[in-house]
Amino acid sequence: MITIFVYDNIFLPNVIFYFKSDVLRDWDIEDKVEAGTEFAIGFLREQGDGKNFDPENIFPVGVLARVEEKEEDGVKLRTVSRCNIQNAVEMPDGAYEADVSIREDDEDLTGADKRRIFETLRNDFLRFAHNYQWGLWARPVVLQWKNLEEFACSIASYLDMDWDEKAEIVMTDSVKDRYARIEKAVYEMIALTNAGSEAEEAQQLQNESLYREDAVKKQIEILQRELDEMHPENVSDVRKFEMAIRESGMNDTARREAEKVLNRMKQEGKDGHEYGMLYDYLDFVTSLSWTCDETPEIDLDYAETVLERDHYGLKKVKERIIQQLAVMALRKSQSGSILLFVGAPGTGKTSIGQSIAEALHRKYVRISLGGIRDEAEIRGHRRTYIGAMPGRIMEGMKRCGSANPVMVLDEVDKLMRDFGGDPASALLEVLDPEQNGTFTDHYMNVPYDLSKVLFVCTANTTDTIPEPLLNRMEVIEFQGYTATDKMEIAKKHLIPKAYELNGIKKKQLRITDSAIKKIISDYTAESGVRGLKKAIDGVCRYAAVKLVKNESEKLSLKPDQLKEWLGKKLISHDVLEKTAVTGIVTGLAWTAAGGEILFIETSLVKGQGKVAITGQLGDVMKESVEIAISLVKAMYPEETASFAEQDLHVHVPEGAVPKDGPSAGITIVTALVSLITGRKVPPTIAMTGEVSLRGNVMPIGGLTEKLMAAQRAGVKKVFIPEKNREDLEDVPAEVKEKLEIVPVKRVRDVLGDIFGQA
Repeated sequence: MITIFVYDNIFLPNVIFYFKSDVLRDWDIEDKVEAGTEFAIGFLREQGDGKNFDPENIFPVGVLARVEEKEEDGVKLRTVSRCNIQNAVEMPDGAYEADVSIREDDEDLTGADKRRIFETLRNDFLRFAHNYQWGLWARPVVLQWKNLEEFACSIASYLDMDWDEKAEIVMTDSVKDRYARIEKAVYEMIALTNAGSEAEEAQQLQNESLYREDAVKKQIEILQRELDEMHPENVSDVRKFEMAIRESGMNDTARREAEKVLNRMKQEGKDGHEYGMLYDYLDFVTSLSWTCDETPEIDLDYAETVLERDHYGLKKVKERIIQQLAVMALRKSQSGSILLFVGAPGTGKTSIGQSIAEALHRKYVRISLGGIRDEAEIRGHRRTYIGAMPGRIMEGMKRCGSANPVMVLDEVDKLMRDFGGDPASALLEVLDPEQNGTFTDHYMNVPYDLSKVLFVCTANTTDTIPEPLLNRMEVIEFQGYTATDKMEIAKKHLIPKAYELNGIKKKQLRITDSAIKKIISDYTAESGVRGLKKAIDGVCRYAAVKLVKNESEKLSLKPDQLKEWLGKKLISHDVLEKTAVTGIVTGLAWTAAGGEILFIETSLVKGQGKVAITGQLGDVMKESVEIAISLVKAMYPEETASFAEQDLHVHVPEGAVPKDGPSAGITIVTALVSLITGRKVPPTIAMTGEVSLRGNVMPIGGLTEKLMAAQRAGVKKVFIPEKNREDLEDVPAEVKEKLEIVPVKRVRDVLGDIFGQA
């Protein structure tokens, strides 16, 4: 009995090789290896574990090897002869032993013939290797081979042979036959590697063509065998798309178009100049989800929980969303209006779309429409154009992989129009429930059902949204947050997320409530919480530096440290004047970023009765100035008689910021009356309202944001139009408690209250 181990390579007599110590340990024979020790190397019939195997899985012929030298990191062995292996058994120590007998070779080849075959084959291999980058380092290795046996053992792992074919070489008794098999295998490898090359040597053409034919046939057989084990769609592009079209669930029109394009692709062939375009089209239409994902029944309690968890406040918004979900639950289908969330940046319009998707257990996809000026961005490009692409709507449908996702169309108020078409008009079909069931993207050129998609749109203002598009949506106002709201949002959402984002543990940094209040008041005077989030992130980054430098193990941020941590105050909003000035009155304005206070400044100088209006005012606001001047002249004919000899200047700071709208009418009238009567208006009094030539105060928009801006700025008393009284229901109680709000019907009511005039 002699110890055996198995290997997955060819070993022939008269070959020296080296085994590392870790290999011997794997076979549990490291302690048995000494110089002169003989082992038998066997070969497994099927791939398996070289340590734990079935002895019956060993080929009956192996190679006898002797240890020539034992070194610290392994052993050097020399193969002695081929041997018969019989009766292999596993020993108690885990090693395997077997009866081994020498198997003689049929020496039917002379030494000179062996040398000639070896040298010819080695030279051919060197020429072959010279054409490849690896040939540079392979050449010195090849030159060290001393015989064909070493040649075969060294490149056996690269030969395209299975287990049986490798073992057949070892079991062949005839040396001549064995050399022929090795020679054939090497030339097949060379021919297969050079199958795409036409640079064969002229004198090798006949022999190599035969080898190549056999190699290609064998390769085809191998590939076919693998393909038979794989899915049919992987056989070729054509078969892949045939299967994809059949399993896609697309409608009949789309299937006919896809099959038509597939037939064109077959005729075009891979070398055709349109093949890539046809492939991209089929890949896109088959990647779309044509059937809706299964979703569980709508659970309103769960939806309310998700909305409350992710967003603070927004009571009316959440109520409207729950109503929409309730209608969908009753009708068992997508129904109801398209929701348009309108509000200042940072109020949660986009993120609430993610919460809706989670509440419905649907996929979520967001598409940004800001700055789009080409209709093709919505409807796609026709395939007749080079570089044609689908529109953003269908690209989003592919990206989310669902036919019934929640799709947020962000910034619909920032769509632009130019010579490329009107993208807002292209959205009409997308958002119309009566039409979007057969939406046709120009690139696809087949209808796709968008009626199952829950569309949610966002905008900062409705002023720039075309009326036909706006009529298809239900506007839901997102009010700005009060200081109390921001405090709660910071503590419940922003600070924990900032800790996680910046790798800070709660015990390492404490942001005091007083510090949060000061950040809100001095660094983030805004309607949303985007600036507050940036400020808190800045605090965490500053703390991260301190913690990494080991300057402190625990930090606490207090109000008096904010200048060091965040720098100087960042507020660019107007603040109230400390003293009253004749001809200057505080007004209120609405912007896409929320409410603001503004000042109407008036001045009279000696001149010729000219009127100067500055401050980048729009046409509507300039008309408000003209109306105010006419109204004041009618109300105060004596005081304004001197206007013919004086120039009137009306200015609205800041001069670099464009302003428009009629809501400053009452403020301009009051400023002019203050100017001509010399009576000052306290800066803590603000007002908003459009005026008519009859002296009526007319309603305005954005009342909630304006009142919140007034409260932030320290205003104490605000005049609003009587017709906006009902809008006070939407104003947070915290704001109404800190302001004296006076609804008025006529200009005389405001002037009488301020100046004490009838």
